[in-house]
Amino acid sequence: MTFAAPSDGVDVRIRPFELADTEPVVALWRAAGLVVPWNDPYRDIERKLTVQPELFLVAEATGADGAGVDGAESDGADGRVVGTAMVGYDGHRGWVNYLAVDGAHRGGGLGARLMAEAERLLLERGCPKLNLQVRSTNTAVIEWYRRLGYELDGAVGLGKRLIPDGPVPAAIAHGRAPGPRNRLGP
Repeated sequence: MTFAAPSDGVDVRIRPFELADTEPVVALWRAAGLVVPWNDPYRDIERKLTVQPELFLVAEATGADGAGVDGAESDGADGRVVGTAMVGYDGHRGWVNYLAVDGAHRGGGLGARLMAEAERLLLERGCPKLNLQVRSTNTAVIEWYRRLGYELDGAVGLGKRLIPDGPVPAAIAHGRAPGPRNRLGP
């Protein structure tokens, strides 16, 4: 799937993740504030590649101008990672984690297009509903999803770490701190 992001004139192609994308994807997640000590992004990528790897989406610039993940000017080369979405379907619900858009490309519709592609792929598989987890304090992202047609479910998300990637700060482990501002998934 290829499209031009209207606000920045950059052509972008959404495609499945490839192993060579690992470092640019992790750099994007770090820049977007999605990486926390208790979720090792490399392990999360390894895990995703064992389950529905075709649903791990990467948005790649295909003739870009502008700034890259690190804020430096791009040389216009194709292939720069500017967005991601880690999609999954368990036979009952669909999920999206690690939705991230390069800061230079936010506001141009790329996040919405990644979500539309996630929805399309889930519908292809017969998925009746897509669920998301967003920190309750991240009101800007909650409003963004609402504009895309998502509603608060009234459900409480619970989690239990079965395989630790790193230490979880005590305040977060006991539910007293909201975590990073941009964190969208577990």
